[in-house]
Amino acid sequence: MNRQPAVAGTFYPSDPGQLHEILSHFLADYEPVTHVPKAIIAPHAGYIYSGSIAASVYSRLKAARDRITRVVMIGPSHRVAFKGLALSKALSFITPLGSVRLDQEALKTVSDLPFVDYLEEAHIYEHSLEVQLPFLQDMLSDFKIIPIVAGDASPEEVSQVLEALWGGDETLIVISSDLSHYHDYATARQQDKATSDIIEHLQYEQLEPGSACGKVPVSGLLKYARENSLSIKTIDLRNSGDTAGDKSRVVGYGAYVIE
Repeated sequence: MNRQPAVAGTFYPSDPGQLHEILSHFLADYEPVTHVPKAIIAPHAGYIYSGSIAASVYSRLKAARDRITRVVMIGPSHRVAFKGLALSKALSFITPLGSVRLDQEALKTVSDLPFVDYLEEAHIYEHSLEVQLPFLQDMLSDFKIIPIVAGDASPEEVSQVLEALWGGDETLIVISSDLSHYHDYATARQQDKATSDIIEHLQYEQLEPGSACGKVPVSGLLKYARENSLSIKTIDLRNSGDTAGDKSRVVGYGAYVIE
């Protein structure tokens, strides 16, 4: 069983050539860096809205193209309500750029946790993980994924999964989250800046439900970072008013790295 793309043709191009072209366009704006992130937070909207912000952190993977062979992905559930964290029994996730295999051994490692279960309904139509995959396919050569959709889960539970899957230099952690939703431009800038300050200070307890749609996985990453003396920094902070024009009702996007 393979998980087919749900938002190809809407959130990003379904034509492989056009998809490569738009990814190259976004990534070309950023110079290569020597410090490869261990973990990133990237937005998950349609590429015309948040693609350039996501590219600011994905571009930093270039030096690890052949080194990163495993990617742990945790994103929020937008369509299905459930408790805990949801795995998939799919063998591969498909995008217009090809298929990406799931790391079955790693999935078994966390499937025994009491708050982790297999729930295909959480994955079938979920875009928060899918939109990250073309960036990963463009930046990495050969890798497997551990895709996890977060429902109603605590920071402790997410942190426990990260602890089990953190790994070494071969493993990248990808947390998927947008920031504020549907405020005017000035209000969104103010709120998203406050959220970014909270993220940089690892104060996950202060994140409000409306501050980030990926509050659950973000909180778990921040808890893990604080407990392991890691630091996180903001790479990009903009909103759809900056990228797609309309400033009357915007969605905020932030890109962050733990190196």
